[in-house]
Amino acid sequence: MSNSFSANLLLWFDQHGRHDLPWQLNITPYRVWISEVMLQQTQTTTAAPYFTNFIDTFPSIDKLASASIDTVLHNWTGLGYYARARNLHKAANLLMDKYNGELPMSVSELEALPGIGPSTAGAIVAICANRKATILDGNVKRVLARCFAIDGWPGKKATAKALWQKAEQLTPDTRVRDYTQAIMDLGATLCTRTSPDCSNCPFETECIAHQSNRSDQFPAKKPKKVVPVRTTTMLVIENPQGELLLQQRLSTGLWSGLWSFPEGDAIKDTLLQLDIETTLIESQARKEKFRHSFTHFHLEITPVHVKLTDTPATIGGKPIVWYSPSAPAEIGLTGPVTRLLKELG
Repeated sequence: MSNSFSANLLLWFDQHGRHDLPWQLNITPYRVWISEVMLQQTQTTTAAPYFTNFIDTFPSIDKLASASIDTVLHNWTGLGYYARARNLHKAANLLMDKYNGELPMSVSELEALPGIGPSTAGAIVAICANRKATILDGNVKRVLARCFAIDGWPGKKATAKALWQKAEQLTPDTRVRDYTQAIMDLGATLCTRTSPDCSNCPFETECIAHQSNRSDQFPAKKPKKVVPVRTTTMLVIENPQGELLLQQRLSTGLWSGLWSFPEGDAIKDTLLQLDIETTLIESQARKEKFRHSFTHFHLEITPVHVKLTDTPATIGGKPIVWYSPSAPAEIGLTGPVTRLLKELG
C-alpha cells in the first residue's frame, strides 16, 4: 500500500500541486525552517506575506540572531502564538554558537532546538536534504485519519502513535521532498477540514472515510470542555501629540515581552499606579467590549479611551513607550493592541 499511496500522491502533485509558494522558491534550510514554524499555527495564505517580509528583514540566521527580540516580535505582530518568534530568535543564537550559523540536517539535532518538534524537524530534513524523514502536521493528520479511518482525537497518545506509524510507513525512500510537500498540499487544498473536495482527490476510491460517508468524523474532534472567561479593562491613554501609552509585559506569562495597553478594572487606581494625575485627564470614553480567545480561556476586554491634556513627566510601573501610530516603533504588539489601533484609525 505504501508504494501505491506515494506513487498516486506524487502523480497528483506533479499535475495539481502547488509549486510556487514563497518558501518553495530558492529552497534553503533557513527559508524552510522559517516557513515551517510560521505554518505551525497559521494558514498558507496568511503566512505567505509575513514570510516574505521576515526573510527580507532577516535574510540569514546571523541577521536573525543579531536582531533585538523587539524587532523580531515587531515583524511577527499579527501572526499570533508569539512563542514561535521567541523560539526562532533563541534557536538562531544557539545555531550561531554551536553550528556556525547553519542548521544541522539531523532530525535529532533539530529537535533539540527551541520550537522545533519532530514534524518540523522531519520537514526540514525531507525538503532540504531530500532524505527520508517523517512529517505529521495538521494537514497530514487529517489526510491519514480519513484515508485509513484512524479513530480518536490526534491529541491522544494512542491516536498520535497510530498516525505516526502510518506516516512513517507511507513515506517513500525517493522523491521525499516532493512527497512531503504533496501530502501537506493535499490536506491544505482538497482534504480540508470542512467541505473536502473528494471528487478531485487521488484517493477518492480508497479513502475509507469517504467511501463510508464519514469524512466529517475524521479526525475526531477534541473533547469539549468549559472554557473560562476572564475580564479586564484596557486603558488607551493618548497624549496631546496623538501618542498612545504602551507598557511592556513581563518576560513570563501572558503575552510575555510584548507591548500592550495598561490594564486594571479600577480606572482611577490604574492611573494612580501610572503616576497620572486625574487633573491631566481631558476626557475618557468607554468603548465596546470585545473578546480575545486563548487556548485555555477567553479574555473579555473593555477598552477605555483616555485623552490627556499633557504628557506626564514620569510614568510608574513597567517599561513604557509613547507609541505613535503614524510613525510606529519596531516593537511587538499584542493582538488587542493591533485591533484597537485599527479601530482608532
